[in-house]
Amino acid sequence: MLEEVERLREAAVAEIEAAAGEQELDDLRVRHLGRKSPLRTVMSSIGSLPPAERPALGQIAGDAQKAIQQALEQRQLALQDDSGTDAIDVTLPGRLPRMGVLHPLTRLIEELTDVFRGMGFSQAEGPDIEDEYHNFDALNTPADHPARDLHDTFYLKNGLLLRTHTSTVQIRVMEQTRPPVRIISLGRCYRKESVDATHHFAFHQIEGLYVDRDVSFADLKGTIEMMGRQLLGEQTRVRFRPHFFPFTEPSVEYDFSCSLCDGPDPTCRICKGTGWIEIAGAGMVDPTVFEAVGYDPEIYTGFAFGMGLDRIAMIRHGIDDVRLFLENDLRFTRQF
Repeated sequence: MLEEVERLREAAVAEIEAAAGEQELDDLRVRHLGRKSPLRTVMSSIGSLPPAERPALGQIAGDAQKAIQQALEQRQLALQDDSGTDAIDVTLPGRLPRMGVLHPLTRLIEELTDVFRGMGFSQAEGPDIEDEYHNFDALNTPADHPARDLHDTFYLKNGLLLRTHTSTVQIRVMEQTRPPVRIISLGRCYRKESVDATHHFAFHQIEGLYVDRDVSFADLKGTIEMMGRQLLGEQTRVRFRPHFFPFTEPSVEYDFSCSLCDGPDPTCRICKGTGWIEIAGAGMVDPTVFEAVGYDPEIYTGFAFGMGLDRIAMIRHGIDDVRLFLENDLRFTRQF
């Protein structure tokens, strides 16, 4: 009987190791470990043997059962590995690497740069870390001016700060350049904001400056209208509303007509039924700013305007959360 059990174990292990597929392996599992298998028949007959023979047969039958079970598990793993290897067809052509795409803010910056370059503006850059003079004082916003509360920012230990707008670039350019000046400045700005779907402590701006003899408000209006039409379509209309900025006088806020509903529509998710989209501010440069940079306000006039790039990108692409721009989620950026 002992030799019979050993023969059953060797035969079962050999068949299992030669199994060509998972279905065949399942059949062998039933054949060698099922209730009607030869090994189970031997094990069920142990109770009818003389007491002296039972331990030896029980031990060898148990060892045979373990050996067969182990062979089944090992072959199962081997078949799974083989199936993964066989799934690769080495004769197929290789996969091309996925092409990257520009961030929606980068695309908007490049588009706006082209628009203003076509109107004679050149691009200027400045540091993100500024001093109070260029960020506030030179822009007619002294320390006791209430407008500073709206531009609360991040102050560094050495007396510097993170710029709250790109208007600082205009001051630096005018300090180094005599009129005429026609520039745009683009970049990241920072303010102490509570982060939510429409506010962030880091955002992006574009600002423009044109200074020369006899520059008028009509020149400002024409520039803004041209930008709106280039950006949102020829049908875009512009509306100016009186406002206050410490570095321009007179000052306005300007709106673009809604590009989604093209008129008052209570269901419009962009203009909220007004037919207009608030864009940003603009105005004629205050003479105090000219005096701070050494320009004679009796000779030169100029205009300045600004715009939040994040807001424009949200309008163009129907994005409802400004935080998506800075999270670096590929699921978001690959949509563009």
